Amino acid sequence: MHVPRPARLTAAIVVGIATLQALMLLAFAWPAANVAPRELPIAVAGPAPAVQQVESALTDVQGPDADVAAFDVVTVDDADAARAAIEDREVYGAVVVSPDGPQLLVASGAGPAVAQLLRSAATELSPAGATVPVEDVVPTDQDDPIGAGLGAAMLPLVMTSVAGGIIVGFVLRSTRNRLAAVTGIAIVGGLVSAALLQYALGIVDGSYLEVAGVLALLIGAVSATMAGLVALLGRAGAIIGVLTMIFVGNPLSAAATAWEMLPQPWGAIGQLLPPGAGVSATRSVAFFDGAASAQPLTVLAIWLLAGLALLVIGGLRHEQPAGQASEDARQVPASV
Repeated sequence: MHVPRPARLTAAIVVGIATLQALMLLAFAWPAANVAPRELPIAVAGPAPAVQQVESALTDVQGPDADVAAFDVVTVDDADAARAAIEDREVYGAVVVSPDGPQLLVASGAGPAVAQLLRSAATELSPAGATVPVEDVVPTDQDDPIGAGLGAAMLPLVMTSVAGGIIVGFVLRSTRNRLAAVTGIAIVGGLVSAALLQYALGIVDGSYLEVAGVLALLIGAVSATMAGLVALLGRAGAIIGVLTMIFVGNPLSAAATAWEMLPQPWGAIGQLLPPGAGVSATRSVAFFDGAASAQPLTVLAIWLLAGLALLVIGGLRHEQPAGQASEDARQVPASV
């Protein structure tokens, strides 16, 4: 039976959109629906008997996965050591036991959802009717008290970087122009985005130039990779890039939580992609004076260099020197 071409096209559009919706729902909803602590690092300090009791209570908390505890407990000497471990991003929080009772130390700057989780856990593990005092060692900016702004900013930042890389790859033909465009997108985008997040919205703290540098590295890594894939593979490269950055990278970035709260190994994989590394590096620079930023910055730098390499390789593969083109034209025999 012959099906008219418009009908086939209509059916293809319907099936394609439905498939895309299903993939996006799966990609974004599955990690969010499975957020829970999985060996989340937390410190304990105080007298040995009290520390053992708290440590035992925390290690007995079962995570969502079989044979995986909710918390990875680290013992430190005292309250100062606990604060230092939090500020160095070695742990997300700490329980400090003193003669006056236990105290909870958290860091909203490392992830407000994690800080809230630790507050709830401390309440559940404390004696009935007891109130555990909480100190936020590294808080979020006062203009963003619940800390949702940074996580919400990552998706549009990555999506616009993806779009910019695709436009550069398809519209510009010269490798030189592509490299210049990607560099400009990264630098201008980093400066403007940091200014908006820090001064207009009050979402991040820290040095403006450092925050701008991290965001520029993130934007450059994403846009260069996208432009390089397009330069080398065309439409197939654009599809691969979109799947990697948006369908995989964004949901696994743990922008609103922490990578230890995602199902593993997906949380760790997310930190090896630009969105996840960008979130971690931005938090480190904005709230922790750059602590634990070496790994995510290295990941971003590798993606940036790989993207630039793809751009150059794609240009060498598809660009033909003008002189060679003229020589080829002269060698073509005239038509008889």
